[in-house]
Amino acid sequence: MNMFASTLYRIMEWIMRFAYLQLLWIGFTLFGFVILGFYPSTAAMFAVVRDWIRGETDIRIFEAYWNYFKTDFLKTNLLGILITSIILLIGIDIYYIQLDKSEQLAWTYIPLFAFMALFLLYLVYLFPVFAHYDLKLSGVLRNTLFIMLISPIHNLLLVISLGALFLIMKSVPALAFIFGGSAYAFITMWLSLHAFNLVERKKRNA
Repeated sequence: MNMFASTLYRIMEWIMRFAYLQLLWIGFTLFGFVILGFYPSTAAMFAVVRDWIRGETDIRIFEAYWNYFKTDFLKTNLLGILITSIILLIGIDIYYIQLDKSEQLAWTYIPLFAFMALFLLYLVYLFPVFAHYDLKLSGVLRNTLFIMLISPIHNLLLVISLGALFLIMKSVPALAFIFGGSAYAFITMWLSLHAFNLVERKKRNA
């Protein structure tokens, strides 16, 4: 009975941690009026999750989150400008392709959607790389691309895991509001850390 109670307590403790981290993510995003808050808030969430995965489960969540948020506020928003600009360019391309009903632009759907798929996968790795490595923005961008290209198995695992998470959240929308962001960050960070460790082992053995 004591073992059952202890296990139940640990489960509830982690549920509360994920829910609290989700609340911080939403709150700090709104604190930055969404535009200035989303990227630093997301980076801070990934940094806290990274600490948990590396065994630092006793950290003061709010203090750690706030420290990551304010430390990387400018850097993450500069990164956000780049990401948002690319998303806008993709949106403009799609708009003009749909606007032109001729077959002249129809062939551009395939390379555009291929680029979109690769860009989405790139974004999946981007925040884990940002949280894990102490690099300048140019280094973050290069490392993200490098890790994505040499990690096909992890890419597949990420697609399957995040696809399953999406289906679960779609089936129970309330879970998306309570755990969506933090669960996404945990799955992505956990698999990304495995990819990072593999890359570092390859470098040492090279």
